[in-house]
Amino acid sequence: MTLDYGSVVTVSVARQIAENIREAILTGQIKVGERLPTEDDLARRFRVSRPTIREALKRLAAQHLVQARRGPAGGNFVTRPDASEAAGSIAGVATLLVSLGAFGLEDIVAARLETETICCRLAATAREDAHLARMEAELAIQRDDSGRISDEEFCASDVRFHRALVDAAGNAPLAFMMHVVIEAMLPVMNLLSLRVRERRIIADHHARIVGALRAREADLATTALKDLIAYSSGLLATVHPPPR
Repeated sequence: MTLDYGSVVTVSVARQIAENIREAILTGQIKVGERLPTEDDLARRFRVSRPTIREALKRLAAQHLVQARRGPAGGNFVTRPDASEAAGSIAGVATLLVSLGAFGLEDIVAARLETETICCRLAATAREDAHLARMEAELAIQRDDSGRISDEEFCASDVRFHRALVDAAGNAPLAFMMHVVIEAMLPVMNLLSLRVRERRIIADHHARIVGALRAREADLATTALKDLIAYSSGLLATVHPPPR
């Protein structure tokens, strides 16, 4: 087997350069909207090759800290990370970890129960009609008994329902954290219990949640959510019993 030692060193240097620029951005030394020096300038300042600088810039772009623009006034500009994009990146990593079994199902259920219950209680007060409309639109999909809704479409609707519930809480930091739970953990849980759960029961639980939120009854809403999660976790236990 042949090892490419050179590429390892280059990647390591690129990582260090990316961290250096990232630190400058986070501490305000480089402002949002400011254009970074050219690749040639950066290469001279860091005393590395242009490919190494490009690798560093790619790392920063993946973190949504730098965006390349073309044209006469183009270049690499510092950007403010979009919360949904950043959460999506984290959710992608979380999905991989969940799929590989890095988190136990019991821990996943507990994390979802605690965090989404908070969202549900807040949503009873903060929700707007638009949030209810989003949830009711998903409920209509879930109650479609025509046979046209596939399992995958039902699962996607389930995710969108809970995303709307979280958004209804009106708390941006909490929504950011819950994005990871909903986008990464809920789809995996859905797939694990797909064959044994009943759509009607899921839809009925969702209808209880919507009804309670419409009436702004926080206790009823959280009870309905807890019943739903208990039903789902019970199915998971039958499909994937905990190790003894």
